[in-house]
Amino acid sequence: MKSLDADRFRFGLEDEFPVIDAEGRFCDFTNTTFEELDRVVAELPVFDEDYRDLRVGDLGIKLKRWYIEGFERFTGEGAYIRTDPKGFEIRTPICDSLDEAIATLEHDFERWSEVAARVGYRAARTSLNPLQRAYVPDPPLNDWEISHRRTPEERTAHIHMLTYGPDVSFSHPDVSVADAIDIGKKLTAYSPFIVPFSFTSPFFEGRPWGGYSRRTFYRTGPRPSVLVHVGTEDERILSFPTLTELARLPAEVGRVEFKAFDCPPDTGLFRALGTLLLGIALDDALCGRALVPDGTLHQRAARAAFEDEEIRSGVAKVLTAASAALPAGQRDLLAPLEEMLEARRTPAHAMLEVYAQTGDIHAAVMASAHPGEERGS
Repeated sequence: MKSLDADRFRFGLEDEFPVIDAEGRFCDFTNTTFEELDRVVAELPVFDEDYRDLRVGDLGIKLKRWYIEGFERFTGEGAYIRTDPKGFEIRTPICDSLDEAIATLEHDFERWSEVAARVGYRAARTSLNPLQRAYVPDPPLNDWEISHRRTPEERTAHIHMLTYGPDVSFSHPDVSVADAIDIGKKLTAYSPFIVPFSFTSPFFEGRPWGGYSRRTFYRTGPRPSVLVHVGTEDERILSFPTLTELARLPAEVGRVEFKAFDCPPDTGLFRALGTLLLGIALDDALCGRALVPDGTLHQRAARAAFEDEEIRSGVAKVLTAASAALPAGQRDLLAPLEEMLEARRTPAHAMLEVYAQTGDIHAAVMASAHPGEERGS
């Protein structure tokens, strides 16, 4: 692939997170309705200029930058019934730089926070529902619903009802679809060495799970690390079944979307994580390629993070390659990741420390979103 101008990459961010209500409940499909959460979205604005970049969907649930994530249910004839909710998502339009995308996300998160506080919700920064074991559609999926879940992502959509996390997407005007697919294969191959920096799911069924990312352990492998949006069916079958997806908008063609991060403890970490992805995209030294994530390596990373020698060595290799490929002025942006690796700490370590002090799962999942507040309660 030819040398690319790093400043011409465009970025988009999707930040998915759960909430805790005024009564201290972790809100999910067992105790909260779509309509209750949608009171927040109803008060937020529409930006007509977003529609060139952002898909609305047939049901109009994604009309705004803010919407409710969940599992949609239909009758046997295909009529929409309801959405079982899991939490909120905020997405940015496609921006001319990573910095612009982060600034947009932070501004829109503040807008959301102001409205949510009035309704009685606060963001929690964890990437797995810490209380539920599984989401089981009730009633079971009917024949129409089964027949309309065709892709691996759609067929495993029940998995995402327990998980939260961001999508970081990027594109470049000089990157062909074939090159975008190659970048997607590279990110898939090195995903086990990319994701530990974001780990925030050390709890499962109301107690510490025994590792740092139950989300990664549970999800990555059955679901892809990366999606590359392509324009034709011929391009899609080059990397079927899990890496490529037909673009739903012209603006999506050639977009690479990294989907395996845990929910970062704060939006500021997006700068380091996005810069890491950029460096890997620019790199021409890493030779690994994969269509499907290595489930075993992801599970090892999820259990031990930087304490696993192979994971730590792979992380160091990826950081070195990304740093070498980045423009000199951007290499310092990887410093927070280098510090995590040196200290062998993920964000989940801090969550476990709060739990050890308080014995309270809710305090632990709120601590990074509201630093100091829960630790002192």
